[in-house]
Amino acid sequence: MLQNYAGVGVFFLIAAIFPLILLATAWLVRPKRPSPEKLSTYECGLETQGPTWVQFKISYFLYALIFVIFDVETVFLYPWAVKFQALTLFAFVEMIIFIGILVIGLWYAWKEGALEWL
Repeated sequence: MLQNYAGVGVFFLIAAIFPLILLATAWLVRPKRPSPEKLSTYECGLETQGPTWVQFKISYFLYALIFVIFDVETVFLYPWAVKFQALTLFAFVEMIIFIGILVIGLWYAWKEGALEWL
């Protein structure tokens, strides 16, 4: 039975080793001539003004992360809505559970203050 999966194992091994070989080759053949110009901070071709380490409030990142999570989860609703007429009661109950989990997640994020902008 393991002989049936030998091809899959070979493809997995190649898929794991090939990127490492490419990265090692690129590291070996790259030019290694650092200069002060190459090591300087580049930002739109201009020297930076003021401190370069500006701290942002973590709430901005939390707000963006929650937006991305709910945006991606919304993508799962579209195929379900397209095939809604052909689905059974089981699929309907599964989607209600899925939406319930999303609502609980939204409630938790709201309770923890992750949706507060200021």
